[in-house]
Amino acid sequence: MGADMTNNTLTNFPRKKTRQIKVGKVLVGGDAPISVQSMTITKTSDVEGTLQQIYALAAAGCDIVRCTCNDAAAAEGLAKIVPRSPVPIIADIHHQYRMALAALEAGVHGLRLNPGNIRKPEHIKAVASEARDRNVPIRIGVNGGSLDSDLYEKHGGLTAQAMVESAQQELKYFEEVDFNLVKISVKASNVPLMVEAYRMLSEITDFPLHLGVTEAGPLPGGLIKATAGISTLLLEGIGDTIRYSLTADPIEEARAGRQLLESLGLRERKNVDLIACPSCGRAEVDVIEIANRAQAAFADKKLPLQIAVMGCVVNGPGEAREADLGIAAGNKRGHLFVKGRNVAVVPENEMVDALVEWATFIHEHGTDAALKRVDTTIAEREAAKDRNAALAEKGDDANHDQERIVEIRRAVSEK
Repeated sequence: MGADMTNNTLTNFPRKKTRQIKVGKVLVGGDAPISVQSMTITKTSDVEGTLQQIYALAAAGCDIVRCTCNDAAAAEGLAKIVPRSPVPIIADIHHQYRMALAALEAGVHGLRLNPGNIRKPEHIKAVASEARDRNVPIRIGVNGGSLDSDLYEKHGGLTAQAMVESAQQELKYFEEVDFNLVKISVKASNVPLMVEAYRMLSEITDFPLHLGVTEAGPLPGGLIKATAGISTLLLEGIGDTIRYSLTADPIEEARAGRQLLESLGLRERKNVDLIACPSCGRAEVDVIEIANRAQAAFADKKLPLQIAVMGCVVNGPGEAREADLGIAAGNKRGHLFVKGRNVAVVPENEMVDALVEWATFIHEHGTDAALKRVDTTIAEREAAKDRNAALAEKGDDANHDQERIVEIRRAVSEK
């Protein structure tokens, strides 16, 4: 079924209407804003390193982050990462369908399956059935570089028709188990081929489309190549979520995606870029409520800063250390930090006011001046005190990661 056209509230060109799905708290498709995605380049088993990169990506404008899930250690890492991530996490599955089942046990918000890698229908349907039961969406990620050899031979090489047929085959397996929480990509490194494939796909389906030029390469050429393909389709009203696939720091991917959408009028320009952790088992305040209050407090202030609201002082300053300014809760107090360094402690009911005051100072004088403004050793000592108290009260497993890990190991080991 082809996609109808609908008006875009920020632009004067129409956008093709697609179904809407939910990836965590991010809506994709329909009239939802076009989202920006990127992928971590850390080992997913390195939980702290991966979380730091996820927070940096969120601060750079990323709405959804993909992490590789290529072995049991990665799946166990996801069980610890997901409850602490500020944005939805998608597991990138390679050749082992059991890694998809393990990722679902870890609590991921979405999966990406490459039809060229997992080919047995019973395996595809097993994953789709489990995702259906958990209400977790799957991206059918067709990639020109790993097209099924039978389709390659049938179509006489890599063609737009071959890539679209690959997606259609996968959809048929999903339909057999009544699974429809789907988005699709048909990526190629050749821009005209990629554009042709997406145009063709857009005519025959109303599932949301994820745009990208695969293996676009290093800067600056990769940036130009990806922009040529993605922007062409966006200007035709095609696309619901995007990713720049660059041979570069993934932060560059997130920034490029956000800037492209803003330049096309598809996302509103921001002043303060507010990021917040999820309300996990270690949070000592209502993170959502404080984040909403902070968003309202900064709404009319032109401060081009990245500001983080974190639920606990145990992990907050480290995870969000790329932010210009942040605050983390602990023992009914707010611990302010600048570039990951604790600078002040305020009562819980003054957290938002303190953020505004420090943000204004940083905008006017810079982060170096902010760090010199106070004796940071006092704030660091108080943060350590509250951090130790939180660990003593809730231990290292406040989010019950071990329970998920037991299930992950079972899913991986089952025959």
